[in-house]
Amino acid sequence: MTSTRSPFTRRALLAGTALAAAAALLTGCAGEGSGGTDAKAASSTLNIDYATYNPLSLVLKEKGWLEAALKDKGVTVNWVQSAGSNKANEALRAGAIDVGSTAGSAALLNRSNKSPIKVIGIASKPEWAAIVVGKDSTIKTAADLKGKKIAATKGTDPYFFLLQTLGSAGLKPADVTVENLQHADGRNALDGGSVDAWSGLDPIMADAESKGAQLVIRNVDFNTYDVLAATESFIQKSPETAQTVLDAYEKARAWAAKNPEETANILAKVASIDPAVATKVITERSNLDVSVVPGEAQTTVLKRVGTFLVESKDVDSQSTVDAALNSLLDPQFASKADASRVAGE
Repeated sequence: MTSTRSPFTRRALLAGTALAAAAALLTGCAGEGSGGTDAKAASSTLNIDYATYNPLSLVLKEKGWLEAALKDKGVTVNWVQSAGSNKANEALRAGAIDVGSTAGSAALLNRSNKSPIKVIGIASKPEWAAIVVGKDSTIKTAADLKGKKIAATKGTDPYFFLLQTLGSAGLKPADVTVENLQHADGRNALDGGSVDAWSGLDPIMADAESKGAQLVIRNVDFNTYDVLAATESFIQKSPETAQTVLDAYEKARAWAAKNPEETANILAKVASIDPAVATKVITERSNLDVSVVPGEAQTTVLKRVGTFLVESKDVDSQSTVDAALNSLLDPQFASKADASRVAGE
């Protein structure tokens, strides 16, 4: 692995510091539950993540619409960066965030492992994961991965993309060596030649592609949506705030559709990538134009992925996965989402 630390790795370290700070904040603050409901809470904090793999979260953070919408309700907004679905899930489990951006597969894994979270909305249906190799690699197909060393971040869509890719060639996880590295470190490992392939994540993947890496195996159907997961305690204690989050996400979606160039510029700034690379991510691979309401489309995708959770021994049984999936989706706020309730241009 190269010794040069990428900007994404530095942000991952900063994200860990932010998570610790958020946890400390929660310890020292009574929170929204102190008054029983949003209406009774004199002051409270919404802890919500932002991530370079979720462009709508970057738009919201940049524009300040969520802060403005919640200010009159006595709710402040604390933004915490997530470096991957696995980190968002860790923060949700720790109570460091109330709402987090994760892959659908990661949310299902989290609930299967007894984390009390629900999917309350859909951010996008991105093609954000693929199998990436160096420019001179001889790997061209899924079958070529047999016996190879592959970097992937366990508990995230790129990891489950890898498992599905192996399955498509009749291979098992034991047929390869998985190096469990955070996304940015996986990219560095590929660049440094310490792995044969990397199951990558945008926008880090798009940046690697712009510098010569090859996306040799792509399949949008192996990606499981970018979802908004929330803790059950937040949903129960702060329904008005949860509704405002979904309203604000719909405002961000509408704005991004009208302003793709500015959306790409926001992504480029936060991710420290070239604006042309960010534009490719936004215009070609983000697919923000989807229904915010979680439902049958996500259930169909996650039923397929659920079998891989068991096969990889990330979950102990299929019955556990099935029970988790049956209770994972909560569309009550998304079904009523209304961008017009959130002011701002």
